[in-house]
Amino acid sequence: MRHRHKRKLIDRLSHGWMLFSLMIVLLIPLAIGLGLVMKSLPILQQGDFGKLLIGTDWHPLKGRFGFLPFIVSSLYVTLLSFLIAGPICLMAAIYLTQYARRWLLKIMHPVIDVLAGIPSVVYGVWGVLVIVPFIARQLAPFCGRESSGYSLLAGAIVLAVMSIPFILNLLIEVFTAMPIELKEASLALGATYWETIKRVLLREGFSGIVAAFGLGISKALGETIAVLMVVGNVVCIPDGVLQAGYPLPALIANNYGEMMSIPLYDSALMLAALILFVIILLFNGLARLTMKRGRVQR
Repeated sequence: MRHRHKRKLIDRLSHGWMLFSLMIVLLIPLAIGLGLVMKSLPILQQGDFGKLLIGTDWHPLKGRFGFLPFIVSSLYVTLLSFLIAGPICLMAAIYLTQYARRWLLKIMHPVIDVLAGIPSVVYGVWGVLVIVPFIARQLAPFCGRESSGYSLLAGAIVLAVMSIPFILNLLIEVFTAMPIELKEASLALGATYWETIKRVLLREGFSGIVAAFGLGISKALGETIAVLMVVGNVVCIPDGVLQAGYPLPALIANNYGEMMSIPLYDSALMLAALILFVIILLFNGLARLTMKRGRVQR
């Protein structure tokens, strides 16, 4: 009897501890969101949120805070980096899991881990030394444009390289987790290897692929140091990828802690963080919706 009560007590304690841990995980995003809202209230109470969101005039000394240039720059850099990294990661994951020999996949895992472990500032220095001069001296003249090299494209390339190990690792896990019977059944029915990948494996792994891309975009939206080193940090609405921009994370990192004597400046930077937080939530929600629709269509 004593051992039975002891086991029940241990089970209850384990259950309670796991539930407590789960509640902490669930409360963290809520606490972050509420904290940002509270810190943003001073500027929200003195200005129209719609005007702040679509405003283009950024003059903190004059009390004018327009966030549209920063929002556009963030979306520009993130989506462009995804257009670069997404196809590369998908094709590489397909090759490594479906065509390559096992020894190559075993080699690639530590390579991916090394790439993921490189500090973002190192990627930023690489961007300044390699990507920025390449854009300024080769790519921009080839396109008939003038550019200092510090541009949205430079930020997108650096961000894409940083995102590749994260997205690629998730996609490899998606493809390796699929039942091999699906591929064998398709090949037995006369489908070619590429038809099997395109019509069977990609459909079966659609939810996982969308989840990997969604997490990659969310991670890319918050990258700061490497991007601000190469993106130019010019407050304007960019009209091309060779023009400089100023993403939201760079705005917060460059200015927080400085000139806090300016009224509403601290609250404006917290509002920028809140906008970034909401954008990430929207991207995650869109990814979830796409995953659900993909399951229904299958």
